[in-house]
Amino acid sequence: MRIRLDPWPVDFEGGQLGLNAFDGELIDIETPRWAAIAPRAIPERLHTIYVVDGKPRMESRVFLEDDHGEAGVGGFGAFVVGAVNLCPHGSRAAELSDVMASRVLAHAPGLRLDPCDLSPRDPHTGRLHYPPVAAASGEPLAPQHKVQALMLDAEQELSHRYASAVPLDEQDEREPLSTLTLQDGTLRRSGVNLGGAVVGYVKTMQTQYLSADRVGLLSTLKPGERTPIMHLKSESGKTTRFTWYVRLCGATFYQHPMSGVMRLEMYAPEEPDYLPPAVRAVANLSGTLLLKLGSKAHKDPRAPQNLIPTAALEHAMGRAMGSPELVTRRIRQHIAQRFGPEAVA
Repeated sequence: MRIRLDPWPVDFEGGQLGLNAFDGELIDIETPRWAAIAPRAIPERLHTIYVVDGKPRMESRVFLEDDHGEAGVGGFGAFVVGAVNLCPHGSRAAELSDVMASRVLAHAPGLRLDPCDLSPRDPHTGRLHYPPVAAASGEPLAPQHKVQALMLDAEQELSHRYASAVPLDEQDEREPLSTLTLQDGTLRRSGVNLGGAVVGYVKTMQTQYLSADRVGLLSTLKPGERTPIMHLKSESGKTTRFTWYVRLCGATFYQHPMSGVMRLEMYAPEEPDYLPPAVRAVANLSGTLLLKLGSKAHKDPRAPQNLIPTAALEHAMGRAMGSPELVTRRIRQHIAQRFGPEAVA
């Protein structure tokens, strides 16, 4: 028997390694030769990298009754998206961009509700505005899922707003790759491709996409090296991606051999017979770029996959949403003032 550690702390749900089975298909799109590919230098024309992330939060679950006799569950929710703007060549300091928090009152469908405004007790604490949005169903978790979906939509819109366009075929002449967006997590919005040079970087390996005869390459990759690009299609066929793996750092003897490996993905057409040069260019430079951005274990428990800009952005997003304890207190105060015994009297 041999035992090796998952490098992530046990308080992160699921850990870094999961290895669930993949029911879709992977097709070689770059080369049929399954071997490591060395990293390339970052071209001078690529002058801006945006690292985009989002964060949802449920602030209170509620039971709602409208003025027409209908009732259902809901929740006060918030979400924030933002970006870090940096130069891949290190010629300027990184800076935060568009860190914006939004709030909603997610509710069961069929309710007719007015926006909910929580006026501050003191001017400096700010006004909290919760417009109503209908969830997909009346299930207890539906409001939480709605907040998550709104966050993903805002995250994708922000990612593509920044990025250069990716040509979709040989006749499609677009600008050279000058701006690239790294989006934390998988590109979840199935069937939606806005055409930008957006890379989803997946920090965990909860699904094992590679077959048994191919997965061994991940253990032998050197820092910066990558696998060939593949075309990934889910079992349903609704999700199609270009995907490849990159190693950010070597695994120590006590860690599982895929420690330090990250999976990257970009949007792809359902039936690709053409690999856009921009996608290959991104894959070629991805190892060099991620070696610059990867975090260190003594500073981040999710190193190296939790990129340094992502960690900084997570702190900024938390500040943008405000203290959850104070927000929950204001929600309770609002309910007491509007619907408590003194208000009824």
